[in-house]
Amino acid sequence: MNPDSPAPRAEPRHPLEERILRDAPRLGPEDTFRFGCRPGISCFNRCCADVSIFLSPYDVLRMKRRLGISSGQFLEQYTIMPVHGAMKTPIVLLRMRDDAGKACPMVTSEGCRVYSDRPWPCRMYPLGLAAQRAAPDGDHDNRFYFLLCEEGCRGFEEQPEEWTVRRWLDDQGIEEYDQWGEAFKELALHPFFEQGGKLNPQQMQMFFMACYDLDKFRQFVFQSTLLDRFEVDEDFVEEMRYSDEALLRFAFLWLRYSLFGEGTMRVKPEVMEAFQGRLDKGQLFGR
Repeated sequence: MNPDSPAPRAEPRHPLEERILRDAPRLGPEDTFRFGCRPGISCFNRCCADVSIFLSPYDVLRMKRRLGISSGQFLEQYTIMPVHGAMKTPIVLLRMRDDAGKACPMVTSEGCRVYSDRPWPCRMYPLGLAAQRAAPDGDHDNRFYFLLCEEGCRGFEEQPEEWTVRRWLDDQGIEEYDQWGEAFKELALHPFFEQGGKLNPQQMQMFFMACYDLDKFRQFVFQSTLLDRFEVDEDFVEEMRYSDEALLRFAFLWLRYSLFGEGTMRVKPEVMEAFQGRLDKGQLFGR
């Protein structure tokens, strides 16, 4: 559960979010808690079922690569994409198994088969992250952590280790995921949406492809005239050919330019001249 998730949602807040913001004890980086999870614990794997796990673009990148499949295959086989009127950007959720227990498809009797590349919510547990609404002066530094004490979880009871919040986050490798999450929030929570802007169906498709279907986006980048039209560092272009992280960075820049009109991309001077009528477009683009 992450009430501070970048996934778009309708107003007002869900009652559970309001209850957390109102009642949950707030933890800072040096506050402590006791928790442990390991094979052999009586509830091992039980929490990995019938849950709604929102996947960020970086989650999808890590999981599809760990499984050795394309982003398109991963999205088709392991995710669901709900559609409703309040959506501002595409949403991707991990698909639970279609059985009575609705278990996570990544879980085996020995544990998670993608453990080192597991999604952000799985890394955080049993910590949750919440935030009050931004203050009138624009202050966004109002996030806090809290404990998710779910029924049936014995991780707080069976010889649990003591952690500080900071040490838990370091141990679970949260920092890298948070950095990518913040970059994604700049898209999903863009002022364009706060001002009433809406993406049309074609823009929604572009947003989804660039963020989540990276292998398809790579084809778009290298098989279209995109790189002929914009100034992109040659070393960065070569890095995008094999690095999913570099490609995702480029995707975020491209979306901020193409959807929201930000100056994150620079059009080549000769392209500007062509579209101002001083050069032949067909000659420029090889047509």
